[in-house]
Amino acid sequence: MARYFDAHTHVNFAAFREDLRETIQRAHTASVFLVNVGTQKDTSLRAVQIAREYEAGVYATVGLHPIHVAQSYHDAQELGGDTGFTSRGEEFDYEDYKNFAADPKVVAIGECGLDYYRISNDHVLISKQKDAFVRQIKLAYEVKKPLMIHCREAYDDLIHVLTTYNRQFTTPPGVVHFFSGTTEHAKKLLDLGFYFTFGGVITFARDYDAVIRLIPEDRILSETDAPYVTPAPHRGKRNEPAYVIYVVRKLAEIRGVPEEEMRAKIFQNSMQAFRMPSPTLQK
Repeated sequence: MARYFDAHTHVNFAAFREDLRETIQRAHTASVFLVNVGTQKDTSLRAVQIAREYEAGVYATVGLHPIHVAQSYHDAQELGGDTGFTSRGEEFDYEDYKNFAADPKVVAIGECGLDYYRISNDHVLISKQKDAFVRQIKLAYEVKKPLMIHCREAYDDLIHVLTTYNRQFTTPPGVVHFFSGTTEHAKKLLDLGFYFTFGGVITFARDYDAVIRLIPEDRILSETDAPYVTPAPHRGKRNEPAYVIYVVRKLAEIRGVPEEEMRAKIFQNSMQAFRMPSPTLQK
């Protein structure tokens, strides 16, 4: 059976509240395994709860996204409710996340990292993001699970933090989700041992082609980041894990390899990145 892997999705978000199980069933029908990624306590716990409902094919990460270390932009697709208020700020509670991470269905810590998109000149918030990030690096090392990294407009600082704490990594150290850095950033992260995910944006933008060709075939993963960044031919709709097949198809095209070869390699890479034995998809 052909298998695909969505290494970073958010079916645990409010956007899927009405059709969560149907969405996962569509993924499984398409032979897609998925990792639901936590962004703060509520979504992390929800990711674990969902993963527990499935014997295989659905996994979770737990972590505190950098934008949630302080009151921030509110995304109704993530948290639900009215868009007229900001999301609460959250202190990273090491013990709570450690307890979440003890579940065997949790395959990584994160998404964690740095995001300077809206705070480029706010040194207090940058410091809070770095502190939460470092604590999650330490947690990942303690629980022996890889990192799920988020980075936006902060790659120099991200690489500096990772280089400083690289003795506190598991092997492999983790995944840089939705990589949007330069080829030079990619080379440095490759040297640190990281994998890279690419998503729907590559189906309609050419900005990522060079780095996709640069990264070795054994370090590339596929993702949807659903409900966001829906790939062609479904742009304008809510994204979902079943659509990862279009990402794999485009990765194969950009790299000039057969689609089946790309699919099989990405699935193998995903098993290695998350330190998992190859499971059987639950029907």
